[in-house]
Amino acid sequence: MRFFKVLGVLSVCLSAFNANAQSAPARDYPNHPIKMVIPYAAGGPMDFIGRTLSPRLALSLGQPVVIDNRAGAGGAIGTDLVAKSAADGYTLLNTSSSHASLPVVSHSLPYDPIKDFTPITLVANSVGFVVAARPDLPVKNLKELLADAKANPGKYTFGSGGVGNVMHFAGEFLSNSADVKMTHVPFKGVSQSLNDLVAGRIDFVIGAPTAVLPLIKAGKLKALAITARKRWSELPDVPTIDESAVKGFFYTPWYGFWFPAGVPAEHVNRLRIEVVKLLEEPEIKRAFAEQGFATVGSTSAEFSKIIADEIAMNKKLATRVDFTQ
Repeated sequence: MRFFKVLGVLSVCLSAFNANAQSAPARDYPNHPIKMVIPYAAGGPMDFIGRTLSPRLALSLGQPVVIDNRAGAGGAIGTDLVAKSAADGYTLLNTSSSHASLPVVSHSLPYDPIKDFTPITLVANSVGFVVAARPDLPVKNLKELLADAKANPGKYTFGSGGVGNVMHFAGEFLSNSADVKMTHVPFKGVSQSLNDLVAGRIDFVIGAPTAVLPLIKAGKLKALAITARKRWSELPDVPTIDESAVKGFFYTPWYGFWFPAGVPAEHVNRLRIEVVKLLEEPEIKRAFAEQGFATVGSTSAEFSKIIADEIAMNKKLATRVDFTQ
């Protein structure tokens, strides 16, 4: 009987040892720097999100979070880099709802936006994109621009961060909703499109507030409208598209974090918990709000549904609009 009691104790101890051994990697994560890939040039909304959160994440995780801007192909180059990275939790994708629009316009992507990634959390929703035009554009408001565009198909040019980029979809969505034809000019990132806009080489962009607001305040661009359901407190005199030009028009992009597919669930959950905690901090909420974002935070499953729903919506738009370039 004593033998069996000892055997039972040993069995319990062995089970506890195995459980501890299996959970050791989770407790040890992370044990070296994490790379945050932003698939666009520096200066855009994802850059703001990354550079705001990464220092705080580094403190909570105990390891540096290093930003790596990999621009090109409308975000596909950096996104593919993450898709093909090791599934160890040390390479993170920071991008926008362009992740759900690029696959609709490019059928030769080297990755699958669903199968090759593990959603971590929805980080933020935009308070709306701003229709920002060059100051010398001879229109006083968006209604005038659209009226002239209808009379002169192809006359107006709008820039974006690349084919399939969320700015591209916003422009095509507006064109389709207003029944006008405008010319899309793709760039490698938001900052390049804004450089050409300020220089007068294109007519307008539908861009993230974090990118266009400083230029609007400096008088280098003029704001015609905002794509949200309500006006933005930072630009209270700028009307929504719904109230000023196209009834029923709304477009609010979102931003989130992904891992490559196959990253251990405990790593996904660890990072998600730390990000969501940061998004609840008043200082972070205030900083995001000043730049045109509303912090969110979600479960991986909730974010997965948002992505799938967005892809489905974009596919419907693609049946009415030619996104090929």
